[in-house]
Amino acid sequence: MLDNFDPRIVDGLAISHHIIALDYQGIGLSGGTAPLTIDEMARDVIAVVGKLGFSTVDLMGFSLGGFVAQDIALNAPALVRKLILTGTGPAGGAGIERIGAISWPLIVKGMLTLRDPKTYLFFTSTANGRRAAKDFLERLNERKMNRDKGPTPRAFMRQLSAIKAWGRRAPQDLGRIRIPVLVANGDNDIMVLTSNSRDLAQRIPNAELLIYADAGHGGIFQYHAEFVPKALAFLAA
Repeated sequence: MLDNFDPRIVDGLAISHHIIALDYQGIGLSGGTAPLTIDEMARDVIAVVGKLGFSTVDLMGFSLGGFVAQDIALNAPALVRKLILTGTGPAGGAGIERIGAISWPLIVKGMLTLRDPKTYLFFTSTANGRRAAKDFLERLNERKMNRDKGPTPRAFMRQLSAIKAWGRRAPQDLGRIRIPVLVANGDNDIMVLTSNSRDLAQRIPNAELLIYADAGHGGIFQYHAEFVPKALAFLAA
């Protein structure tokens, strides 16, 4: 959902690119039922891009969106010119099937401490991490009009099922992704382990890896001022 993604990154990329932010079926402002597999989400995105009349796109995926982006690049290779994968990992990646088990205690912790769970899920517990979390959450609240609807409990559980299935899936042949790819993450991602970002960069032939210090799942949000120029340069090259 757009309102869970850092506006500094969206606005920064939009300076020179036409940005299309999609809500999957059953999520945010989209109707329908939330898919139970990453494949279904990828097919939906491919269909929407086609309906919009685009023959090629640059694709960026964060977390679950990165799973979807990989699937699109593998199943519709002619559609994707360049790919940015952030806070994400490959099918069958280390610990991915346990994201739900990792998330629930931190969601409860957020409720008990009256903090947004993203404080614990996306950022480290250091002073830098806590400050970055506070700043990020303030930025998320800048947009006042036409805000997204949060996922229903049923849609949230269906997404967790899709994530678990991705984590249990057989590895894909990422060597078939021949386009330029930028992989970015924090050095201490507890949701999609940072080792998965390194794995992606090693297995995709034309991949570049960015790892941000003292940062977690939301590393690109914490380091948005560094990430945006890097992403723009990558897309322009």
